[in-house]
Amino acid sequence: MSAPIEAPAATAPSAPSSSSVNAPLQPPTAMQANLTALYTIVRREVHRILRIWGQTLVPPAITMSLYFLIFGNLIGSRIGQMGGFSYMDFIVPGLVMMSVIQSAYGNISSSFFGAKFGRHVEELLVSPMPNWVILIGYVSGAVLRGLMVGAIVLVVAMFFTTVRIPHPLVTISSLLLAAVVFSLAGFVNAVYAKKFDDIAIIPTFVLTPLTYLGGVFYAVEALPPFAQTLTLANPIVYMVSAFRHGLLGSSGIHLGISYAVMLGFTAALTWLALHLLRKGVGLRS
Repeated sequence: MSAPIEAPAATAPSAPSSSSVNAPLQPPTAMQANLTALYTIVRREVHRILRIWGQTLVPPAITMSLYFLIFGNLIGSRIGQMGGFSYMDFIVPGLVMMSVIQSAYGNISSSFFGAKFGRHVEELLVSPMPNWVILIGYVSGAVLRGLMVGAIVLVVAMFFTTVRIPHPLVTISSLLLAAVVFSLAGFVNAVYAKKFDDIAIIPTFVLTPLTYLGGVFYAVEALPPFAQTLTLANPIVYMVSAFRHGLLGSSGIHLGISYAVMLGFTAALTWLALHLLRKGVGLRS
């Protein structure tokens, strides 16, 4: 008889090393924490925009469609050419820019003031989150809404005329800078506002007149000399001019001057917004 085969002896599982058990979790770096905070604010803003899309995205499209129909088709056919282009082609850049400016400004002013009114902006201020993260987060949300509205209006314009983009880099950069400038301006408005009526004063009595007098419906060079001088004090003129150069290939104001004005306003309003956050003006009770 052959000897019985013995089963191999079971080996006890090896105990995990003390280094793997006791190794502490590495805390996130300051940059990782700031990026997480920034992503959270931007995600909340985008979710807010998309959740109430019927209020944030649809109304500008309807309003601009009426502008294209009335000013472009009905009135424009009697005006003829403006600035060397058909009137419909001429007003497309101005109407797109107008929708972007109004949407970006309105988004951040209502959103940040709502956070201030609900008192949860104080939680952001006492957290380790830097002020620049708070500012960039809210501005990014407003810029995204402005660009989404601008894209929608540009698509609507395609139903009325042929949209060409001979200078895409100028088109995108001018639209982006204009959205940033008025997002920062809306932020400053929201900081100083004490009630909901205060965030409607600037758009009604300042922003709307500046927009309509900003070369949206007319060429600046067609005005009398004294009116041209007054018009050139309006920053929206330079934004519309740069965007018109991107869409039509020419504009009445030198492109370098337009970018200098937009970058100057961006720098000044960024400094002002960060200063207000640092001092807690109108934010801390």
